[in-house]
Amino acid sequence: MPQPPKKDRPSWGSRVAWLIGIWAASIGVLAIAAYLLRLLMNWAGMTAGHS
Repeated sequence: MPQPPKKDRPSWGSRVAWLIGIWAASIGVLAIAAYLLRLLMNWAGMTAGHS
């Protein structure tokens, strides 16, 4: 019984592009979460006091 042909692996450049894309997306989501948390804290009156 013949084995099915192996699929070619994605190229090195494609894998690096995916890695960079996922990393950038995670940084973006983290920045949005931090901004929303800051807005929520300001709304609740927990602002950073400058002396």
